[in-house]
Amino acid sequence: MSIRVLVADDQSMVRAGFRMLLSGEPDIEVVAEASTGREAIAKVGRFDPPVVLMDIRMPELDGLEATRRILAAEGAPRILILTRFALDEDI
Repeated sequence: MSIRVLVADDQSMVRAGFRMLLSGEPDIEVVAEASTGREAIAKVGRFDPPVVLMDIRMPELDGLEATRRILAAEGAPRILILTRFALDEDI
């Protein structure tokens, strides 16, 4: 049994890096990637991953609002917020 993960980040190199790191684990499968908050919401609905790695700052819809919308749904996944910014208002 593997943990299915969606990686949401607007930078393709960051997504590729997380995919590479996570794919090296025998019990983790990256089932989808998203480059915007809107895309993350759509792919959570499509792939139903139990875990989402979510960047805070993304175009169209930021990760915080995307997280709010995803968590409002029944059976929402666990979401881990990623950021390289250390601004108190983001955290």
